[in-house]
Amino acid sequence: MREYKVVVLGSGGVGKSALTVQFVTGSFIEKYDPTIEDFYRKEIEQFASMRDLYIKNGQGFILVYSLVNQQSFQDIKPMRDQIIRVKRYERVPMILVGNKVDLEGEREVSYGEGKALAEEWSCPFMETSAKNKASVDELFAEIVRQMNYAAQPNGDEGCCSACVIL
Repeated sequence: MREYKVVVLGSGGVGKSALTVQFVTGSFIEKYDPTIEDFYRKEIEQFASMRDLYIKNGQGFILVYSLVNQQSFQDIKPMRDQIIRVKRYERVPMILVGNKVDLEGEREVSYGEGKALAEEWSCPFMETSAKNKASVDELFAEIVRQMNYAAQPNGDEGCCSACVIL
């Protein structure tokens, strides 16, 4: 069975772990428990080098912001720049994701804003809900499609075939 290394990036609290756990186990984490990277980022601002390592070894990237938090949308832009810098090419398998669509009444980032940024970056855009499992399976299926396309001999930069999902 082929395995893929997917790196999920975004600000703290946007739902990175919740999306991943929902995809892998089919359950939603109600309580926010900061993962180790969020903890260390708050404790010591040296996480960038650790993130570089994740990016270097990643095949595909899911960039997540919370559509109820405008700042998380702004925070995603330098993360994409970091991916391009570390990978050294523009055409990296990547998807921009606005999470928490179940909180529509609290929306701070419009669908149009997310779509426009994804078009600027030439990558797919989706809105998801880890809580309701809205578009979660489709998200991971799409990043696999992107990675498979990149791995084609006539595609862009390739990816390895023996990796794991983070």
